Amino acid sequence: MNQRFTKYQVATFIALLFHTIGLVGILFVKTDFFIESTVFNLLLMFALLVWTQKEKSTPFLFFFAAIFLFGIGFEVTVVNTASLFGKYHYGNVLSLKVMNVPIIIGINWFVIIYCCGISIHTLLMKAINHMAKDTEKKPMRLKALSVIIDGATLAVFFDWVMEPVAVKLGYWQWGEGGDVPGFNYFSWFLVSVLMLAIFQLSKFDKQNKFAVNLLLIQLMFFLLLRTFLL
Repeated sequence: MNQRFTKYQVATFIALLFHTIGLVGILFVKTDFFIESTVFNLLLMFALLVWTQKEKSTPFLFFFAAIFLFGIGFEVTVVNTASLFGKYHYGNVLSLKVMNVPIIIGINWFVIIYCCGISIHTLLMKAINHMAKDTEKKPMRLKALSVIIDGATLAVFFDWVMEPVAVKLGYWQWGEGGDVPGFNYFSWFLVSVLMLAIFQLSKFDKQNKFAVNLLLIQLMFFLLLRTFLL
């Protein structure tokens, strides 16, 4: 009897395969090819997220456009004024730039915010549904606030894991001494709160198992690189 794989399983396998190849290549082969493939990998993960999104509705498209444009616009502002995040600049690894900011950064913001938002939403809905069996009430306002705050906290943790690896691989560089300033993470939290508020207000289907899996895969990818590369 033939067993049919779900799109979530197929997407997870592809993501795991490409991140494993990239991890092995960066750690052991040590050629620029694997680092320079970052843009392709990000675009592939973005395509898999869109593919596994149940409904490509107008609110979902609005959410993507809002995060992409907000991300690009915000990065252009801070990179060229050295405000909020601190003084840093992007290298050439992430390819085509607009006003000193790689266009792929808009995609990266979407991937991070979407995955963090979906992950927290999934976790909270399981807890809320379990709670509703006893109280017959669903604390949806509390859930909305938790998606925004907890999702932003998760995004900051992801950045903390990724940041030194990104600097080491030449994605971007910090100006003074090369050290990541502490207020960078506070700024990340504030920006993530705003973006996750857009996520929460956008009325599209927020069930995507692959998004949760991708977040875990990327966290493990950067954790391993942080452990063995630095």
